[in-house]
Amino acid sequence: MARQIRRVRPIARAAADPITRAIADQIERDFGAFVPPFALHAGAPPLLAACWMMLRESLVTTHVDRRRKEAVATAVSRANACSYCVDAHSAAMHALGDGAAADALASSTAIAAGDELGALLAWGAATRTREDPRLLTPPFTAAEAPELTAIACCFHYINRMAAVFLAPSPLPFGNPRVKAWTRRLIGPVLRGQLERPLVPGDALRFLPDAPRPADLAWTAGAPTLTSAFARAAAAFDAAGVAVVPAAVRALVQARVDVWGGQEMPLGGAWLDDAVAPLVEAHRPTARIALLTAFAPSRIDDAAIAALRRPHEDDAPLLSLCAWASFTTARRLATWPGAAGVGRPSPLS
Repeated sequence: MARQIRRVRPIARAAADPITRAIADQIERDFGAFVPPFALHAGAPPLLAACWMMLRESLVTTHVDRRRKEAVATAVSRANACSYCVDAHSAAMHALGDGAAADALASSTAIAAGDELGALLAWGAATRTREDPRLLTPPFTAAEAPELTAIACCFHYINRMAAVFLAPSPLPFGNPRVKAWTRRLIGPVLRGQLERPLVPGDALRFLPDAPRPADLAWTAGAPTLTSAFARAAAAFDAAGVAVVPAAVRALVQARVDVWGGQEMPLGGAWLDDAVAPLVEAHRPTARIALLTAFAPSRIDDAAIAALRRPHEDDAPLLSLCAWASFTTARRLATWPGAAGVGRPSPLS
């Protein structure tokens, strides 16, 4: 699986620090393997902890089962054109009994929104675009809203990191028909792991407690999610402060605040215009941050080479991209309806 990671160096378990080994052990226990979307973060242990903590605590079943969460993960990933995550989580959907929907998502076929799963898939895709009317009628209850919003937020983050640092797919074949066959084949292997119950809060020990930022108010009513996302946000913010100049952070935040989910124009003129107000020394950092936020698949090795110093370790690049990814993901989770209260609970 290490061969699926690019642009950063995979870290062997024996060479990792004790915290990284402890996190990797928990990931293997709860997720089945120390898979590349987590392993790519190993060069920056607080970011590994933040990524794992967010997703792990989002997957705990309180009001929403794993099947529906995997559906949202796959729909968000397809909306972001993250083929790696679409392949991985459509395989999970197959394992949990939603093979037809999984095949449709993996093949870019339109998904009917008539039943509950179809409506949920449509909502997940809609979280990519601020003005999408599907956000205004979320197909879940108020009690379910924090868990589903958390999954969407996690995958808006993970999709960006995967686009920058991972191969196009975790599956060994490029042919769509062979991929579909592979999803069916591994389904029985995955099912038991996917249905394994998770104890709430078990990942919180990897980062210190932190106050909840105002923009994470959608976690209200789910104390473990509040704690997980607050701790993760503090880690991402600290990473940004450590490696991203203040002028670049301000520029990226301002751009994220007004972005509506639209695709960036082809070519680099928009990027040149965006970084023009900055001093020359800050422009390579700003380019990577803006591309990570808005068009991560367009990052190439030349752009990274312009940023990295010879023999530099991976932590600065990981910190930059993780900060930009989470800055965007947390903003998307606040869009009208993306963190909507949903329908009244039948028990309210």
